[in-house]
Amino acid sequence: MADGPAGYTRVAAIDELETAGRLVVKEAGKQIALFHSDQGIYACNNRCPHEGYPLVEGVLTDGCVLTCNWHNWKFDFESGETLVGGDTLRRYPVALENGFVWLDLSDPPPEQLAARALEALRASFDDMDYGRMAREIARLQKAGGDPLDALRSAVHWTHDRLEFGMTHAYPASADWLYLAGAVGADAATELVPVVEAVAHHAWDSLREPWYPFTGAVADWDPKGFVDAVEREDEDGAVAMIRGALAGGVVYDDLEEALAEAALAHYAGFGHSAIYVHKTGELADQLGPDALEPLLLVLVRALVYAGREDLIPEFRAYGPALAAWDRSGGRILSHQDFAGLNVRAATALALEGSARPEWLHGALLGAGAFNLLYFDLERQGRTDQPISQNVGWLDFTHAITFGNAAGVLCRRYPKLWPQALLQMACFVGRNAAYVDADQQTGDWVVEDPHAFLNTQMSELLDHGEPEYIIACHRLKTLMAVRDELLRQPGASYNELLVAGLNRYLHSPFKRKHTLRTAKQSLAFARAEG
Repeated sequence: MADGPAGYTRVAAIDELETAGRLVVKEAGKQIALFHSDQGIYACNNRCPHEGYPLVEGVLTDGCVLTCNWHNWKFDFESGETLVGGDTLRRYPVALENGFVWLDLSDPPPEQLAARALEALRASFDDMDYGRMAREIARLQKAGGDPLDALRSAVHWTHDRLEFGMTHAYPASADWLYLAGAVGADAATELVPVVEAVAHHAWDSLREPWYPFTGAVADWDPKGFVDAVEREDEDGAVAMIRGALAGGVVYDDLEEALAEAALAHYAGFGHSAIYVHKTGELADQLGPDALEPLLLVLVRALVYAGREDLIPEFRAYGPALAAWDRSGGRILSHQDFAGLNVRAATALALEGSARPEWLHGALLGAGAFNLLYFDLERQGRTDQPISQNVGWLDFTHAITFGNAAGVLCRRYPKLWPQALLQMACFVGRNAAYVDADQQTGDWVVEDPHAFLNTQMSELLDHGEPEYIIACHRLKTLMAVRDELLRQPGASYNELLVAGLNRYLHSPFKRKHTLRTAKQSLAFARAEG
């Protein structure tokens, strides 16, 4: 057999290729398409990098531009550029010698392949190409890379593209990663959570400009940090975070001040405390390489969170907090809070202030009751003021906030008054949208743990097009699971699981066309 260039493999005779115009050859486990044109001879992976259709069936124009006829992706053999489409086509170096076509079939080093996959993953964010994200993370893993590098990179790429800081993508990422380890049974089900987490970050930052953080550095001062957040001084708070990181501080050393800042107000409808709790989990999962962007985007969210305790609906919170003295020795249950408005719920919470853990269970149970008995008719109304726009997420937040607040307050008990009174705000606010007379027996679950395991598995193929919906399903499920594991004999557990069951399997109206039109017209009429 005639020799060829060192490191090359003989794959076809030149005259055979000239006659056929194109050939498919199989070597070293690879299926390769060969093309002959006036521009030269080219070799590439026969499987289109988009969906794997055979490129040998494509059209070659201008001597070097190959079109895949299935979806019109176009590849320039000379430049290697993908002209239409996304993923990069694998090409093989060609040599012609002794009447034969020779190919270099050697693979690039794994580190190069992994770096290439991450670079391509970043490009997929620009047009929110979910399929390409999955393919590139699979390529990263195939190259021996850590799939979590995809999520670490996503955090770095997007954290400064969020004008008001952290979004649900972050706490959901922590839960997705937990799910991967808990119910991932094979390579596909272990890949799903990583892709979901990465794609959510891509979605939330899509078409967002750059919102840079200050590069200033200041000494870490927990009290000064909380004060900076209270003043909405992002630069000052971020500078102290940078100073803490420069001094080798880890997340656990910062969490108490973060939690205090989060619970200083009934903030962001509970988002702030949830974000602090889940950022700690995500920091543990992703490691030190992701800590700085996680903290920066969290701080920005704390700074810009709405302070709902300052609006009329929740003004009872401030006086109740001032009156909290742990003298209330009454043992309360979730039934005691049924139907109470915010003022009555916060007042009643004071009566149980001596027993924070017990009061936490009562309020969590009350939130579960509201979730189970949410009046579904309310989410479909079209004739109501904006202030009465409610839906499932208003009710799930009472559960996810209650779970996060409980975790934080067991670590930092001084924060129990704020957390518990804010839970009372959730309970009192949502009570107005409950139908306590409806029949809910069909939602009761006989085997809660089997139910939760089934629901976790089903989340791996959830089918929800909106990331915000999928992540709330996930976060609420994980919060309920945490509470059942923490207090397996709690009296309110049946309510928690039944409420979760109803939420997961009931109609969920997300787009309100007529209501929005009516409220917009009313708003315009009332404007000065």
